[in-house]
Amino acid sequence: MTSTLFYSALVLGIIALVAAVVLYVVARRFAVKRDERIDQVAALLPGANCGGCGFAGCSAMAGALVKAADKGDISSLQCPVGGSGVMRQIASTLGVAAVATEPMVAVVRCNGDCKLRPVVAEFDGVRTCHIMNMQGRGESACGYGCLGCGDCVAACRFGAISINPDTHLPQVDTGKCTACGACAKACPRQIIELRPSNAGKGRIYVACRNTDKGAVARKACQAACIGCGKCARTCKHGAIEMQGALAYIDYTKCVTCGDCVAVCPTGAIHADNYTAQNIAS
Repeated sequence: MTSTLFYSALVLGIIALVAAVVLYVVARRFAVKRDERIDQVAALLPGANCGGCGFAGCSAMAGALVKAADKGDISSLQCPVGGSGVMRQIASTLGVAAVATEPMVAVVRCNGDCKLRPVVAEFDGVRTCHIMNMQGRGESACGYGCLGCGDCVAACRFGAISINPDTHLPQVDTGKCTACGACAKACPRQIIELRPSNAGKGRIYVACRNTDKGAVARKACQAACIGCGKCARTCKHGAIEMQGALAYIDYTKCVTCGDCVAVCPTGAIHADNYTAQNIAS
C-alpha cells in the first residue's frame, strides 16, 4: 500500500515537472515582448479612460502613439483631456515633433428654454433622452431640440455639464470641460458639439438644430433658426452656410466679429464669452 502511494506521488510529481518545463519553454518561445515606451507614454496620459481620443482607454492610446511615433508622426492623435501640454511631453519622450492643438470645449446648440419652447405633452416613462427620443418629439413641439433628461450630464466624468434648473437646458462649465466628447456622443439629437474655446474672443454658433422651414420651426420654438439667410448675407468672411433651412457657422472661418448675432431676427445665433470688444481686427 505504501509503495503504491509512493509511486503514484512520484509519477504525479514527474508529470507536474514535465508540464512545468513544457509551459516554461512555450512561454519563452511565444512570449510577446511589450515595448517599454508604451508604459512610459501611458504614465504621461491623464488616465481618464474617457475615450475622447477615439480609443478604448489610455493604454490603447499609448500603444497607438508608439506605433505612430515609429512612423515619425503623431499629429493625427490627440488627447483632449491632457491637451497640448501632455502631447508635448509625449512627443519629447518618443522623440518626435510636437504639434500644437487648439483647446476645444463643448457647446450646446439649442437655445429653446421653457419659455421659448413650451411643453405641449407629458412623457410618462423612463426619463432618459435616448428613450424619450425614440418615442417621438418629446415634451415640446420641437423634434430637434434638447430633451432635458441629462444623458449628457451622466456621461461627463469631469462634472463639466449640468442641467440649468430654470431653462432645463444643459450648461457647460468651460473651466472643467476637457473636450472628451462624451456628452456629444450621449446626446441622441446631436445638439452638443465641440468647438475651439477661442480664449479671449469667445465662440459664436447657431444654437439650433431645427431643419424645418421658417414658419414651422418658429411655431415650435421662438428662438429657432428660420433659414432667412440674413446671417450668411451679412458675414463678410464666408463663415456661414445655409444647410437647407438651417444656418451653420464654420468656426475655421469665423473671426467672431458679431455681425451675424446682431442681424439674427430670432436670436438663434448664440455667443459665449463674447463682448463687443472681442471684434477681430
